[in-house]
Amino acid sequence: MLKFTLKRFGYMLLTLFIAASITFMLIHAIPGDPLASLARNLPPQIKANYYAKYGLDKPVIEQYGLFVKNAVLHGDLGQSLLYPGREVTKTILKYAPISARVGSQAILMGFTIGITLGIIAALNRGKWPDYLVMFIAILGISIPSFVVAALLQFTFTVHWMVLPSTGWGQFKHTILPTIALSFNSIATYARYMRANCLDVVGQDYILTAKAKGVSKLSLVFKHIIRNAILPAITLLGPQIAGIFIGSFVIESIFAIPGLGQYFVASVNDRDYPMIMGQTIFVAILYIVALFVVDIVYGLIDPRIRVTGKKR
Repeated sequence: MLKFTLKRFGYMLLTLFIAASITFMLIHAIPGDPLASLARNLPPQIKANYYAKYGLDKPVIEQYGLFVKNAVLHGDLGQSLLYPGREVTKTILKYAPISARVGSQAILMGFTIGITLGIIAALNRGKWPDYLVMFIAILGISIPSFVVAALLQFTFTVHWMVLPSTGWGQFKHTILPTIALSFNSIATYARYMRANCLDVVGQDYILTAKAKGVSKLSLVFKHIIRNAILPAITLLGPQIAGIFIGSFVIESIFAIPGLGQYFVASVNDRDYPMIMGQTIFVAILYIVALFVVDIVYGLIDPRIRVTGKKR
């Protein structure tokens, strides 16, 4: 297991390096000059100093080398082109926890409720709980999160006036955004868990356990859920990264000062350092999440062993 972990860690670093390199080259391959509008009316010498400050007067390969050097050795991802003096690293450290708070609550709610509904639907196949869960799943997949957010605001803020729709700082400000973000996750996990449970129920070892007189509770928790939950855990990796870039609409609707709005704004403004910094941050989250999922696989299912030895 240790060899597998170290090997996966090496792949993780290599994947991160490739992702950062491709992003850097693609950004600099876009036609045009990101500082053209900002430095258009400046005197030639000041304009040259402005380009030299951000290293834009150097060849792309040299710019890339400086970026890798500063990022790896000093953790410096540069400064925003649009807002001089605003460091990318400090911006991420300041606003990422806000997005992470809402996103982690949404993932926890979506995973817990979705898995529970999927199990209930599978154990009651063809009955009304199954139809109810599938109806919820269809709604969750069909209705966009911003529509759910608008309905929640109207119901709980305008009509009942029990929860705030904007603001930040207290737990009550995160309730409606969390529900809006988790609605799609609940539907996804419910569908996956139902299908996986139905597949596991038909396996020979489940029939053997029933023949041995294993109690229904033990059969569900020790055999069905333990084997059916593995594919659902795979979805956690992309979701962890997606909470920072996929929730910008929800952050805008509920006026949450998170990282999503900066990601979208940096793309529109062609703010190279800000785009690179946030892309690397999201890539790290995504790759680390997949790495953790691989480890959890081995912990949940003892049959999964990756030793590299021939048997």
